[in-house]
Amino acid sequence: MDLAFTPEEQAFREDIRAWVKANLPAEISHKVHNALRLTRDDLQRWAKILGSKGWLGWGWPKEFGGPGWNAVQKHLFEEECALAGAPRVVPFGPVMVAPVIMTFGNKEQQQRFLPGIASGEVWWSQGYSEPGSGSDLASVKCRAERQGDKFIVNGQKTWTTLGQYGEWIFCLVRTSNEGKPQTGISFLLIDMKSPGVSVRPIKLLDGECEVNEVWFDNVEVPAENLIGEENKGWTYAKHLLSHERTNIADVNRAKRELERLKRIAKAEGVWDDLRFRDQIALLEVDVVALEMLVLRVLSAEKSGKNSLDIAGLLKIKGSEIQQRYSELMMLAAGPYSLPFIEEAMEAGWQGNFPGSVNANAPLASTYFNMRKTTIYGGSNEVQRNIVAQTVLG
Repeated sequence: MDLAFTPEEQAFREDIRAWVKANLPAEISHKVHNALRLTRDDLQRWAKILGSKGWLGWGWPKEFGGPGWNAVQKHLFEEECALAGAPRVVPFGPVMVAPVIMTFGNKEQQQRFLPGIASGEVWWSQGYSEPGSGSDLASVKCRAERQGDKFIVNGQKTWTTLGQYGEWIFCLVRTSNEGKPQTGISFLLIDMKSPGVSVRPIKLLDGECEVNEVWFDNVEVPAENLIGEENKGWTYAKHLLSHERTNIADVNRAKRELERLKRIAKAEGVWDDLRFRDQIALLEVDVVALEMLVLRVLSAEKSGKNSLDIAGLLKIKGSEIQQRYSELMMLAAGPYSLPFIEEAMEAGWQGNFPGSVNANAPLASTYFNMRKTTIYGGSNEVQRNIVAQTVLG
C-alpha cells in the first residue's frame, strides 16, 4: 500500500486548506482548539458556510448535489477541516440519513429532503435508542400504526444527541409484531414540530444537556414520510449504522487533540516525565493505526465493497482513543482540570479557567463525557462480537 499522496492530491489538500483558512470564522476555530462551548449558532453557522460551497455533503455523489470526491479527497477534506479547528459537522443529516434517502428513498423524498440537508438549513436528529433498546435495536417498541394515508406514532426515544435543536428526526418504529423482531421495523421521517412531539433534556455528569428524551403522543405522520417499504427498516438502519460507526472513529479530531495533549503536557511540566511521554507515544501509534483503518474503509466504499464489518472495528478503536486522550489531558493538568462553572458558561462566559493558558477548559468534565463513547453507536462489547463473527469467522 502506497501511503504517499500524489501531486494532484497534495494540490487538492492545499486548495482545501486555503479555502478553510479563508472561510472558517476565527472565533469558532478558537473555541474548537481550546475545547470551549460551541453554541447551536456556531455549529449552524459553519454548516451553512459549507453548504453555500456545496461541501456540507462532502461525501455525496454529484447526482445529489455533492462534489463527487473519491475516498482520498474526502479524507483530506475532513483532515484539513479538523486540523484548522472547524467544528465537527453534526452528522445526523448529511452523514447518516442523507445516504439512506439517496439509496432507499423515492424521487419525491430526495427532492424534498436533500436540499435542506445540503444547505445546512434543516437540523436533523436521530431516533434510534429507547429505554431497553440501545445496542439491541431490534427490540424497539416505539409504535407506528398505519391509518389510511398516515401513521400514528406513540412511544419514546432516548439519548437523542442535540435533540433540543432538532427540526426533523429519523426514527426506527415498530410497525409489526409478527415474525422476527427485525422484520417488523420501519424507517420513518418525522417533523419534530408536529403536535404530540415533546423533547425533555437529560443533564449529564458534566452539567451539559447534550442528550434528550423525545416523546411521541399520538403523533400523526404522513405515510409519504416512510422510507422504502414498511417493515423493511432494519435493512435501511444497518446501512446507516455503517456510516455512523465510521464517523464515530473521528480520526482527524484525534490527530488534532493529540497535538493539544502535547501542548498541555508541556505547559503543565509533565512532558519531561518519560513515563507520561511513553503514554502519549502509545496513543500516537494507535492514532496512526486508526488512520490506516479509516483509509481501508474509505477504499472499500470507493470500490463498492461492504465496509460495515470494518466500521465496527473503527468504532471500537476510535472510541477508545477518544477516552485515552481525554484522560491523559486531565492527568496532565492535575487539579486544574476540575473547574466547571455551569452558571458562568450558561451566561456566555468563555474566559480562561485556572491553570495554564493551554489547559483553559474543564478537562475533567470532558473526560467524564467521553465515558459514553464506548457505549453509543452500538456498545463496544457488542461490536467485538460482530467483528468476531463476521470478520474472524
